[in-house]
Amino acid sequence: MRTKILVIDDEESLCEILQFNLRMEGYDVDTALSAEEALTMDLTQYNLFIVDIMMGKLSGFDFASRVLNMPGVEFTPIIFCSALVGDDEKVMGLNIGADDYITKPFNIPEVKARVRAVLRRANIQGKPMDTNTSAAAAPVQPVKPHLEENVTFGTLTLDRNKKNCTLDGHPVQLTRTEYDLLLFFLTHRARVYSREEIIDQVWGGDVVISNRTIDTNIARLRKKIAQYGNCIVTRQGFGYGFKETE
Repeated sequence: MRTKILVIDDEESLCEILQFNLRMEGYDVDTALSAEEALTMDLTQYNLFIVDIMMGKLSGFDFASRVLNMPGVEFTPIIFCSALVGDDEKVMGLNIGADDYITKPFNIPEVKARVRAVLRRANIQGKPMDTNTSAAAAPVQPVKPHLEENVTFGTLTLDRNKKNCTLDGHPVQLTRTEYDLLLFFLTHRARVYSREEIIDQVWGGDVVISNRTIDTNIARLRKKIAQYGNCIVTRQGFGYGFKETE
């Protein structure tokens, strides 16, 4: 199956432009003219959402907040695409759990590059369009899933297969960004990393992220992991690290 993208924007012409150009890249692209319409669809079939912020009754932020708590959809990447260009809007969107933010007016090559970067980070590979429709389809061979080991630190556990977190056996609700940050810290202990290194490993080098966004996400993560929050240490002028000792 090819990668599926849902574009949500109340400007029909913009939906059509994105749909046409992303289809040319080999993606399957559907559109919705409101967040309300999108929420009536089977969202589990999509690998990426591109969402406008300023829409009707429900904003793009409202849509993101809902799907990030929706089973089967909570880890689907989100790119906000909006005419709101202020840093506060960008930070709010990224803090909600979005993976990138594109400002309008945009250029199509940039959109394509950011889509590829976000999908790459999510380990979703777009497949090229099949131009040989007369060829017989090869039989599909069953693929044995590759299971990754859990990451543990004291009573804190990240299930890398189910993409969830538990603390003292109780679930901890993390956004995708918070999950990725915690996974990075737990697998890269005993060293301080600069903000640039963290951006490259967690958000991807193709994404422009402010220092405030990193600091806000880490502050929220510290609170959610309770007694282990103090293990995420700040080195003023350098960056962040994770202590090996509890």
